[in-house]
Amino acid sequence: MSGSNSRPLLALSLLFAIGALMGLTSNLVKLAGNAGWSPLAYLLWSLLGGGLLLLLFAWLRGERPGLGPRLQRYYLASGLLSIAIPNGLLFSSIGHVGAGFASMCLAFPPLITYLLALALRMEGLSRIRLLGICIGLAGSLLLALGKLHAGDSPSLWVLAALCVPVFLALGNIYRSRYWPRGASPLSLAPGMLLGGALLLVPMALFGIDLAPRLDSTSALVLLVLQMLLFAMIYALFFVLQKLAGAVFLSQIGSVAAIVGAAIAIGLLGERGSLTMLLAALCIVSGVLLVAWRGAKEARG
Repeated sequence: MSGSNSRPLLALSLLFAIGALMGLTSNLVKLAGNAGWSPLAYLLWSLLGGGLLLLLFAWLRGERPGLGPRLQRYYLASGLLSIAIPNGLLFSSIGHVGAGFASMCLAFPPLITYLLALALRMEGLSRIRLLGICIGLAGSLLLALGKLHAGDSPSLWVLAALCVPVFLALGNIYRSRYWPRGASPLSLAPGMLLGGALLLVPMALFGIDLAPRLDSTSALVLLVLQMLLFAMIYALFFVLQKLAGAVFLSQIGSVAAIVGAAIAIGLLGERGSLTMLLAALCIVSGVLLVAWRGAKEARG
């Protein structure tokens, strides 16, 4: 199989692998909360451990991250937009809105990423993609209204979860637009994770508990699992972005949404609803339409 023919298959394989791992994350966060972890403490120590694991892996492979001023700015900016803010909102909201709803929110970045790429002229105008955006946004409206109407979650936390895909989309665009010239995917991933962890530290000044919870076996196991998940997700994350671009990469959210919601409802006993099912159908349809042109380009 030639390199050009194998690219779409590799991109699709990475898409499903990363999406499935991200879907697991939402449910691990819920379990960690039950084990006594505060959301931001769990995020901070998971990012720190995952970043150090990636740093060691990059070092052993001879792809050491650079430390120049431009690279440091890239690590901090990508860590803020792609890690600290969206994951901070996601981890904090799961205890209030449920892992299933939070996972569903991960499906929207493809739609927002395409709109941003279109505005910045990184992508061309496509009627099919615009139709996909409209259908996907209808799904997001259904999801939000269904959750608010249910009355089982504070409105503020519903809105916080819905803000997660906005920052993920901004991060997708930033990383593509300002990718450091000559940098390999593996050399950038540790810096982004560690940059995100560093940006969470000042939260302690506002009285937020960031102390590690190591007083039980389950809490420690959940921390190690999330460290490994972060390391695997972002080791593959940059590879996929370099291979297929920001809009294609953003589709991992739709896989994460389906996997995360399925685990939350099937294994953690969360309640599904007809509204969530209809929203999922709209979201998947919208994402497929938005991805239509990107899939054709990847095959080219």
